[in-house]
Amino acid sequence: MSFTTLNKKIISSRNVPFISPKIELTEDEISQVSNLKNIYQMKNFALIGAAGYIAPRHLQAIKATNNNLIAALDKFDSVGIIDSYFPDADFFVEFERFDRHIEMISREKNVQLDYVSICTPNYLHDSHIRMALRRGADAICEKPLVLNPWNLDGLAAIEKETGNKINSILQLRLHPSIIALKDQVMNGPRDKIYDVDLTYLTSRGHWYYASWKGDREKSGGIATNIGVHFYDMLSWIFGDLQKNVVHEHTHDRAAGYLEYKQARVRWFLSINYDTIPAEIRNTGQRTYRSIKVDGNEIEFSNGFTDLHITSYKEILKGNGFGLEDSKPSIELVHDIRNAAITSLKGDYHPFVKLPHSKHPFVSS
Repeated sequence: MSFTTLNKKIISSRNVPFISPKIELTEDEISQVSNLKNIYQMKNFALIGAAGYIAPRHLQAIKATNNNLIAALDKFDSVGIIDSYFPDADFFVEFERFDRHIEMISREKNVQLDYVSICTPNYLHDSHIRMALRRGADAICEKPLVLNPWNLDGLAAIEKETGNKINSILQLRLHPSIIALKDQVMNGPRDKIYDVDLTYLTSRGHWYYASWKGDREKSGGIATNIGVHFYDMLSWIFGDLQKNVVHEHTHDRAAGYLEYKQARVRWFLSINYDTIPAEIRNTGQRTYRSIKVDGNEIEFSNGFTDLHITSYKEILKGNGFGLEDSKPSIELVHDIRNAAITSLKGDYHPFVKLPHSKHPFVSS
């Protein structure tokens, strides 16, 4: 039976799955209705890290995909942004009360949690993912899923035990310009090696160093905190990593050289405003992104606004990026974090030679 014909036999009522008791359906039709119900039924979300920088993107995505936020958690209470999306959501500043509330509404009100969105500091992702799965929900977590690659094994075990899924936000894989670049490489000569320059400069003030982001044990350092999605993109497009050289990794910048199956990559990341080219600073911009492939600039400065919404749509259809997708970039940032610094010889990013800056909290 076609979808249109089946639709004619389905009418609205207050009963799930919206089938009139007067209409008889075959077993095949019932199966189709069940699938439709699973796709279109509003899902219940909880959000951990509601006061964080990236949380509004998740709130927007939950709303845009016609789902419901039932509870949110953050130890900081500057979360008025929730009113713009889900004013009736319950909010907690203590994990224990949040966790108890999730269990209470499940037992007493039969309100089941479908997803937990995780926007917390990097070092807490592992724990909060585990909590989500143990509560019977799928997890949607900001990158990186974990700081150390061996933690992925533990998460895989919990996925298997619970039957729930862990989804990572790897939004660059959904950016039109990046997809076009991947298509170009896939449709080009398989033995071609591309020369890539990756530069990402996103200036941060002194607050950064006072926050968890400035603590390497909590954030993983510059390469992990602002670079992990770029490394994911590189392996997704250019294949397996073959060589990793680190030229610099300080409080405000990191740089190195990577070889993939189909690319040689010089990369430079920084949160120092002074590393931004003068012509960019003179326009008032505080962020600079550049990917050059064989000398050609890949334009991807725009198009980021709706990528979380696109990510959620794919996750809700069962097409989210899981543990195996995240593994190469998590392994790489761990290796960069622990690598010995190599002197400047051979290929290196030209920005490595920019003047260094002392840590703002160091007096001498």
